[in-house]
Formats: sequence, structure tokens, C-alpha cells
Amino acid sequence: MAIRPRLVRLAYGLLGDLQESEDVVQEAWLRLNQAEPPDDVEAWLVVTVSRLALDVLKSARKRREEYVGPWLPEPVVDADPADRVTLDESLSMAMFVVLESLSPAERTAFVLHDVFGVPFDEVAKAVGRTTAACRQLAARARRHVQDKAPRFDVDVDDHKRVVDAFAAACAGRDIEGLLAVLDPDVVLRSDGGGLVKAALRPIRGAGKVARFLVAIVKDGEFRPAVVNGSPGLVRDDPPAVYGLAVQNGRIVAVDVVRNPEKLRSLQ
Repeated sequence: MAIRPRLVRLAYGLLGDLQESEDVVQEAWLRLNQAEPPDDVEAWLVVTVSRLALDVLKSARKRREEYVGPWLPEPVVDADPADRVTLDESLSMAMFVVLESLSPAERTAFVLHDVFGVPFDEVAKAVGRTTAACRQLAARARRHVQDKAPRFDVDVDDHKRVVDAFAAACAGRDIEGLLAVLDPDVVLRSDGGGLVKAALRPIRGAGKVARFLVAIVKDGEFRPAVVNGSPGLVRDDPPAVYGLAVQNGRIVAVDVVRNPEKLRSLQ
């Protein structure tokens, strides 16, 4: 059914985990088969998936507080970087970092309404609060996102040129080349989940990030890919996915996923 991909994407926006998102959507379908047929099947599924995902998100908060190093979402990778009219920043790697700082209720209200356009009366059913309360939750989340999330103001071709220059500089271990494409205040986050080597804290500043990248990228090639809707990079040896946020022609965030449990979809 055409609604299923949207439901999985909605759950992923709340959870940042593809397998958990698939499980939530499957559970919602099972409940639909056991319930009285609703008047609006799609609306019923959206609310049910959102409720189930919110429950999972609440239980995941404790696990993520104890996570080894920075937590990043499981990346959604498309190996065919086809041209896009505009960049989709709604579920970018950098956006997920900001969403992690919201409460589960704020995140749910924001993702449902601002990202997926779900009416507030349906949001209220999912969150279990009044419509007015959900409006306030979304407004608080929106202000936080506007303050913290990178603003994508480049087209896909410009973004790709910056990503290609970054890949060439990394492969050539060219610090000067990296400094030319990194924003002075760039932040690098590396998610190894305690299973592989990764930086345990975010690395800030172009100089430190460039030296870190030159140290870890000793061999292996990058290949272009669409990572969460934007041009990014994949390495096979050692396995890693790079999400790159670009602003004003410079990279402002480098999000590196190395946790093998989050790279299963690449295999």
C-alpha cells in the first residue's frame, strides 16, 4: 500500500532507526487488522504509528544517555546520487542531532506537524495531550530547531561540489584542501557505538577536524551517495557513512557513522 513508505519515514523521523521503524509500522498494520475498520485508514495508521514510535522513543532515551560517544541515526543511503531540485533537510543527519535534544513529546509534535504536515488535532491524539498543548510543544521545538539546525541555502550541485572537494582532500590527506572547504566552526561527530574506534566527543574547529580526518583516512576510497536526502559519502574499508551539512559554500557539520549495527543496510 502506498502509505507504508510514508509511515516508515514518519517512524524513522521519530526514532532514527530503520529496523525499529519497520517494526513499529508492522505492529500498526497488525492492530489495524484486529480493529474495527476506521473511517479514515491513513489517519488511523499515522496516529497509531506515532503512538507506538513515541513509546519506543521514551524507552530509548535512557539507552541513548548511556551510549558510548555521540549518538547519530542509522543513515538512509541511496547509492545513486540522482539530481534533486532542492535539498531535503527535514531528516538530515544534522537535523537528527538537533531532534535528539528535544523531549519525546516536543519531537513528536514537531516531526508530525512541521515535517509531515499532520493536523494538530491528529497530533493531539498521538501525543495524548490537548491540541493547544501540542501547538505549544511544536512551537518550542520549532524555535529550538531554528536556533540550532544548519540552514541549507545551496542547491544540490553546489553541495555536491563541496562534498567532492572534501573527499579529494581527505583521500589525499591534504590539510590545506580540507581547511578550504571546512567552516571555521565546523563540528565533527563520530558514532562508533563503543564497537569500533571513534571520537568519544564532538570535535570542533576546522584545524582540529582537518587533522582528525587526515589521521583516520589513511587508505580506502570514498564513493558518492545520497545520505538522508543530501550528497554525502560512503567508505567500504573501514565501513563508514559521512553526512555533510553545507552552508555558504563550507561544511559546517561532519557526521560519521561507523557503528556496524547502523550500517547493516549497506551490506
